[in-house]
Amino acid sequence: MSGDPKDNKRSVLQEITRLFTANIGQYFMFIALIFIMVFFAFTTNKVFISSRNLSNLLNQMGYIAVLAVGMTLVIIIRHIDLSVGYLAGFLGAFSAIAMTRWGLPVYAVIPAVLILGVLSGLLTSTPIAKLRVPAFVSTMAAGLIFRGALLLVTMGTGTIIIKDKIFNAIGNGFIPDIPDFGFLDNNHKITLLIGVIAIIFAIISAINSRKKKISYNFEVLPMYLFIPQLILTSVVIGYIAWLLSGYNGISWSLVIVMLVVALFQFITLKTPLGRHIFAVGGNPEAAELSGISVPNITFIVFGAMGFLSALSGIMYASRLQSATTTAGLGFETDAIAAAFVGGVSASGGVGSITGSIVGALVMMSLTSGMNLMGIDISVQYIVRGAVLVLAVIVDLATRKK
Repeated sequence: MSGDPKDNKRSVLQEITRLFTANIGQYFMFIALIFIMVFFAFTTNKVFISSRNLSNLLNQMGYIAVLAVGMTLVIIIRHIDLSVGYLAGFLGAFSAIAMTRWGLPVYAVIPAVLILGVLSGLLTSTPIAKLRVPAFVSTMAAGLIFRGALLLVTMGTGTIIIKDKIFNAIGNGFIPDIPDFGFLDNNHKITLLIGVIAIIFAIISAINSRKKKISYNFEVLPMYLFIPQLILTSVVIGYIAWLLSGYNGISWSLVIVMLVVALFQFITLKTPLGRHIFAVGGNPEAAELSGISVPNITFIVFGAMGFLSALSGIMYASRLQSATTTAGLGFETDAIAAAFVGGVSASGGVGSITGSIVGALVMMSLTSGMNLMGIDISVQYIVRGAVLVLAVIVDLATRKK
């Protein structure tokens, strides 16, 4: 190693440049999120990064985030699902009807709706898996059916008001806190504790992942970049936890998102099923020859997508405390945009669950920030569309290298 400080500094900068260039597709979403946060913090006089707005932003993101997780898996296996928006809207309305008109308890309604979501996903995927009907056609047809079903069940009333407090708490409630004891009385202490646990978990996971890559002779970040990355990650998690603790703490909606992320992150990274999903997305023909049933993987992924659509519908209806005829409108567009901004490849085989959540946060942050600035809705659509196109261009550019 050279003893010249200038040479050492130059080599560090060259290494950072090389790593950034090689992973620009992965870094794009983080760059976009940081830019959006800083831009709206200045243009809204810090209202955007206030505790109240951040809490509202994460709550609003919930029903799109869970859809984005499922959409990521669907795109990984080289398909698309255009039915999820109206499926979510229909099942949210079904939940409202089951509780308000049929008098069923919430504890029975939620599991039943989730099962209906799985069955709907399996039904939608049958022409795709068995008859090789293009997913675009099959899911578009299913979306029209679910749209008609939504209008049918809300016919006559238009809006169905939900009065069940437990159900409504899913989209509007917050986790309880411990009593004040003379310290941090103005903060939600359980949220701070969860933030500390999350930091410890993130550090341990990053270290274990690094050790595993080294054992397989994979390339890892140099220590002088790895340590700052850990510090930055810890600071971001801690700052978010501190901001949330200054309002009402962590919402039940955010808890649901975290559980969904943890579950599907484990499935995709730690199980044979996850490896099969990526194998099918990378090369379906090769996967079939290696003994993987492509139709079965298709059924499983679309079944999971149906489950998450049902969950999204429940979260949305709970947040509005009602079911409306327009519920689900545009959900699939937001979910697809979140997946692509989060790093999923348009050609399949590449994507991550955590990336889709960051993508959802990027898209919802854009909407929240532009609303705070009073920007017209027409301009908002143009900006969000431009971000989506840019994400796809970055993906295509990096795949060619």
